Amino acid sequence: MTNAPGRAAPRETGARGPAAEAALPERKGERTRRRILAAARRKFAEVGYERATIRAIAAEADVDKSSVIQYFGSKQELFREAVRWHIPHDELTSDDPGHAVENRLRRMLGYWAADQDSPMAVLLRTSMTSEDAAELLRRHVTAEVTDHLAATIDAPDARLRAALFGAMMMGIASQRHLLHLPDLAEADVEDIVRLAAPLLRSLIAPEA
Repeated sequence: MTNAPGRAAPRETGARGPAAEAALPERKGERTRRRILAAARRKFAEVGYERATIRAIAAEADVDKSSVIQYFGSKQELFREAVRWHIPHDELTSDDPGHAVENRLRRMLGYWAADQDSPMAVLLRTSMTSEDAAELLRRHVTAEVTDHLAATIDAPDARLRAALFGAMMMGIASQRHLLHLPDLAEADVEDIVRLAAPLLRSLIAPEA
């Protein structure tokens, strides 16, 4: 059948090239995966690791329970993925150790721990009631803070210095955002940075 003179050929709606068609399932699957992870973080933060169930997380994400199993296999693996976090060391590092410490403190207090549904905040919260979460937090802090900083410290007791740095950072974050100690919770971030940064810098760059 030919088109009438002067009339444009009808456009095929929804037609896509092979590459676009191949990418669709992956994009849709990634969106579903992210939705499940976000729902898991909310549920873990709300009720803790032990009480959170795959069924409840699936309902929170508006997916079937089988979808959660398909993407993550088990609650333990889902938890590990949901609370995985990495520190962008290259982005925060500066030639001035003082500035580098301030960068880390501001990022910690302004985002990583401040967002109650962030991976770090959820892991911190659940580690208070779950040994599995506490062990995961220990491994994360060791890998993300102690191992990295110890390799950059040119001073005796490098690993201990790095571990103390991590303990102070996590302590400040926990008492401000989880325990809500009034003096820390109500303090301005810049005041905390002003007072805490020199202490932290003295650990990782004592001669600077």
